[in-house]
Amino acid sequence: MTTHSASLEALAREVDTAAGVGMQPAVWADRQPDRVAIYDYTGQDRTFGELNARANRIARLLREAGLSSGDSVALVCTNRAEFCDVLLAALRSGLRCTPVNWHLRGEEIAYIVRDCEAKALFADVRTAEAVTTAAASCPDLRLKAGIGGRIPDFDVLEDLMTPFEGSNIADPSRGYTMLYTSGTTGRPKGVHKPDAVYAPFDSGADRERDIYYCTGPAYHAAPLAGNVRLPLMNGLPVVFLDKWDSETVLRTIDEKRITHTHMVPIMFQRLLALPESVRARYDTSSLKRISHGAAPCPPEIKHAMIRWVGPVLSEYYAGSEGGAGFLISSEEWLKKPGSVGRCPDPEAARILDDAGEPCPAGTEGTIYLRLGVDFQYYKDEAKTLKSRADNYFTLGDIGFIDEDGYLFLTGRSAETIIAGGVNVYPQEIDNELIKHPAVEDSCTVGVPHEEYGEEVKAVIQLKAGYEPTDALAEEILDRAREGVARFKVPRSLDFVDELPRSAAGKILRKNVRARYWQGRERKI
Repeated sequence: MTTHSASLEALAREVDTAAGVGMQPAVWADRQPDRVAIYDYTGQDRTFGELNARANRIARLLREAGLSSGDSVALVCTNRAEFCDVLLAALRSGLRCTPVNWHLRGEEIAYIVRDCEAKALFADVRTAEAVTTAAASCPDLRLKAGIGGRIPDFDVLEDLMTPFEGSNIADPSRGYTMLYTSGTTGRPKGVHKPDAVYAPFDSGADRERDIYYCTGPAYHAAPLAGNVRLPLMNGLPVVFLDKWDSETVLRTIDEKRITHTHMVPIMFQRLLALPESVRARYDTSSLKRISHGAAPCPPEIKHAMIRWVGPVLSEYYAGSEGGAGFLISSEEWLKKPGSVGRCPDPEAARILDDAGEPCPAGTEGTIYLRLGVDFQYYKDEAKTLKSRADNYFTLGDIGFIDEDGYLFLTGRSAETIIAGGVNVYPQEIDNELIKHPAVEDSCTVGVPHEEYGEEVKAVIQLKAGYEPTDALAEEILDRAREGVARFKVPRSLDFVDELPRSAAGKILRKNVRARYWQGRERKI
């Protein structure tokens, strides 16, 4: 592979110019058409030339279906090459692309497809049952394309693409992604930031050797940004993992000489749980950086990972809405264990108390991050305003900044459960449980779990005349299984005589949660 004789500066200008209209992959298709861009678990690897041509074909397909700049595309797809085909087509067509969690149930997918106002839906055959249900209640779809096989009432993507040619479209326009995150209302909300700048040119990349490993689902913000968009926009290959298997991960790192990846703490725990004899079989010396975030990492786990793979762990603190640039290297973390990074600018973050006043160094409060690129919760002005304080916004986390400017998380909004790095929003579950005729009220919380950090528990107050029994508990949980995705269903249920409430009548979820965490607060 070669970058011809162009200087790095000239290459950067070329890529940045292409970025303005979402055409960075076209630069690499021209320079290195035969280099593999995506190593796919299906065995259908993509070269940069093939990836770019397919993106152009799908862009033409979308235009033929009547989509134009500003319209929306929904993508329900596992970690496979077609995810990138569709994403890159949208990003050069001026479209808003919403990758959807493919583990969701049909009704949950339908809500997102309708809410983002999608006019096209691309879906993996592995999600056939759910997306068929979803599409049936989405009358505004102009295009329904199945990926990897036939889905009832969908056309096959490969057949749809065939009539269109793969040369670069003549009039590209930069599109963007809109990911969905939930909130206390229980309904997912799109994080709308059309002016965000993605995947800058990486002048420090080793374009001969760097290779990225996408071990998490590409629909998540961090894997999507750091392990899909960043490498592909920089001419670097991506290896997709379909389903987590610890030894497979190590074997891939060894065989592909992986340099960059992103993980969450539960992945570290599962790797460390392998027998020493298995871990010793594989060479991890190619690793340059393992980025991690999404959930707090227990210090003992991080110490063990650094001892094993070296000081290549890089932690960050941010959310789908954005961040203030909090990063911490392994070397820094060993001096400040438990920190999630140093504030790059004293004004980039604030810690505010309940009255909205700044907290002194070392005093915990709600963490507010300075707005970089402005965002809105799509079609939810009230939620947007609630998250703001002047030119700052909050993810709801609690923490403090020490005298050296390092941020430490000590807790977070009691509304959010993080189970194995996946956010679960309890109100959404409560909204289902309350439908059972025996339930007076429901309060779902996260309780301690040795491997996942937290697991989902329902705490139920019954109506008068009902007695708590195991059979009734199972019946109530069946209600959740009917309405929410499997990973959101409570793993256990407790009955209480009465749920604690504020003077205004609101359930005090934090108080309910606290009884399960006494003496066992998360190690952050």
